[in-house]
Amino acid sequence: MIGILDSGFGGLSVYQSITALLPHESTVYIGDHAFLPYGEKSVHVIQERILALIRFLIRKNVKLIVIACNTGTVAGIELYRTTFPYVPIVGVVPVIKTAAALSKRKRFAVLSTKFTATSAYQKHLIAEFANGYIVHNLGCPNLVSLVEHAVVSGPEVEKKLRRILTPEIIRNIDVIALGCTHYPFLTAAIRAIVGNTIAVLDSGGAVARQVRCILEHNHILATGGRGNHAFYSTRKWSGASRIASKLLRKTVRVRYAAI
Repeated sequence: MIGILDSGFGGLSVYQSITALLPHESTVYIGDHAFLPYGEKSVHVIQERILALIRFLIRKNVKLIVIACNTGTVAGIELYRTTFPYVPIVGVVPVIKTAAALSKRKRFAVLSTKFTATSAYQKHLIAEFANGYIVHNLGCPNLVSLVEHAVVSGPEVEKKLRRILTPEIIRNIDVIALGCTHYPFLTAAIRAIVGNTIAVLDSGGAVARQVRCILEHNHILATGGRGNHAFYSTRKWSGASRIASKLLRKTVRVRYAAI
């Protein structure tokens, strides 16, 4: 069983990539809605919450854990791996290296939470892989809330995206890297604004391939049967199953986890 965690339901985009590539694997997903959003929390709070969620997943006997949250990853991926050295932990970071490789104009944008946008981790990625490029490192404070309400299209989404992706930025870039796992749910809305000539990248596929590589290397890859999938939230609220089902476009039941 693969454990997947996020601050909310954004990590469901990573869940989709993992289950599409690895249909035989079972998963358990937990969203930390009691502390959502992470982008406005301190490093200490984020780390403590991630550690608590990891402990929950370990109690579910997972064989690998995915931190399907860019903010959570950059806040302390090495801490999590040091604390739990006996379980592989895969983090999610903005696909800046890929964006730089694809950008023929050497100009691209990175959309992420304010925490991730201002983090030393992301600044290091830009300095390492996009030195000499013009990178619009855009903190987007309002997009997570839209996805958490399953609002991924319409006038409100367009209005907020246009405030971020201004005409000046759009005409100068050829790649957009989505640096938050919530944002892939907004890909269609983003494309409606920027058109098809600008590449829109997310890290879901790369994470799924990394998960497969680790499972194969450790000889624990499921090769038969159909995976089972459980979903949890740290907040007790009636709309959880409805929101998750709408985002995934299938019926799922989200249970409460008191963490």
